[in-house]
Amino acid sequence: MNRTLKIYIAFFVLIVIGIIVIDANRSKPIDWTPSYATKDKIPFGLFVLDNEIDSLLPNHKVERFQSTVYEFLDPKYSYDDSTYTVKGSLLFISQNNEFDQSSLDELLWFVEQGNTAFLSMTNFPETLMDTLKTDFGNQYSLTDSLYFNLNNAVFRQQKYVFKKGASLSYFNKTDSLNATVLGHQEIDTARHANFLKVPFGKGNFYLHTQPAAFSNYYLLNKKNSDYCANILSYLPKGKVFWQSKGYGNEEISGSPLRYITSQPALKWAWYLFLIGMLTFIIFNAKRRQRVIPIKVPLQNTTVDFTKTIGNLYLQEGNHYVIIDKKIIYFLEKIRTDYLLDTFNLDETFINRLHQKTGKDKSDIENVVQLIKKHRNNLDSTEKDVIEISKAIEKIK
Repeated sequence: MNRTLKIYIAFFVLIVIGIIVIDANRSKPIDWTPSYATKDKIPFGLFVLDNEIDSLLPNHKVERFQSTVYEFLDPKYSYDDSTYTVKGSLLFISQNNEFDQSSLDELLWFVEQGNTAFLSMTNFPETLMDTLKTDFGNQYSLTDSLYFNLNNAVFRQQKYVFKKGASLSYFNKTDSLNATVLGHQEIDTARHANFLKVPFGKGNFYLHTQPAAFSNYYLLNKKNSDYCANILSYLPKGKVFWQSKGYGNEEISGSPLRYITSQPALKWAWYLFLIGMLTFIIFNAKRRQRVIPIKVPLQNTTVDFTKTIGNLYLQEGNHYVIIDKKIIYFLEKIRTDYLLDTFNLDETFINRLHQKTGKDKSDIENVVQLIKKHRNNLDSTEKDVIEISKAIEKIK
C-alpha cells in the first residue's frame, strides 16, 4: 500500500468519526406524527393514556383489543336471540376514519342494542354521519390557539387552551331533535360544536373531533389533562372495550434492524455499509475471479465395452460362453430386483417369479427349460443364442 492511499484512507476515517461525533451530540428532532399508538412515547402517542386509563376510568373495567370491530364483536353475537353476550362501551381514538364497512355495520348494530360507542377522531365515516344525520366541516384559523370547554354545569367554567396538534374539525350539522351538544371549541371568536351525544336505537354515540386531548403531550400538561378526564366521565359505568394499537404502523417489523432504520444516523450508516460492500464485491469479484477450466465429463463406455466383448465371443464362435454369460446376468438381476433364490429353478421359483413380475407363466417356464437344457449340453449353436436371448427379453 503506497503512501498516498494511506493518506486517503486516514482522511476518510477522520471524516466518518467527525460525522458520528457531530450526530451523537445533536439533539434528536421531535416526532410530531399523530400516531395515537399505545407504545409510542412521542407527543401524539397514547403511552400515558395506556398507563393511566384505569385511574381515569375508576368505575369501569377496560379491555383492550387490536382487531377490527367486526372481528371483535362477531364472536360475541348470539344468533339464538339476536343479542350480544357482552354489554358496555366501545372506545376509539385515532387520527382518521379506520372503519371498514363490515366493522361499521357491526358497530351500528352493537349500539342499537343498547350499548355505547365513543369516537374521537378528526373525521368520521360518511355512512355513520348520514345515519346519525350529522356532518362536520373544517375552519381555517389565523391563530394557533383553540379554546375548548364542556357544556355540563360542573365543567362550564373551565376553558382549555390547545395549540399543537389540535384539529380544526367541528360539527356544522346536527340532528337538533335528538343530538345533544356536550362541548365547543372557539377559533378566532367563532364557536363551534366539537363534542356530541347522538342517540341511536337503545344506545348512544359520543362523537369528539379532538383526539389530541388524549395524547401524551396534553395529558402531561396539568392545565389540559383534566379535559381528557372530563370527556371520559361521560362514558356510562360498566365495561369499556378500547380498540388500541401498539405502534403507529401495525405492520412494523419485529426484526432487530427496525431500531437501526428508525434512527437517521444508524440508517444512513447501514446504507453506506451495504453500498460499500456491494461495490467492493463487484469490483473485486471481477478482477480476482480465476478462470474456471472446462472439464469434459467422463463418457460411459459400458455399452461399447459390452458390444466389444460380445463381438469377440461371436467372432470366436464360442456360443456356449455367450449363453452362459446371459444366464448369469439374468439370474443376478432376478436376485437383485425381486430378492428370489435362483439356486433351484423349480416350480416354486416359477410361481414366485410369476407373482412378482406379472409375466406370462409359460414364458417363465420356457426360460427355465432353456437354462436347464443349456446346463445339460456342452455344445451350443448360434440358433441357441438367439432363442434364449429372445426368451429372456420377454421377461426382462
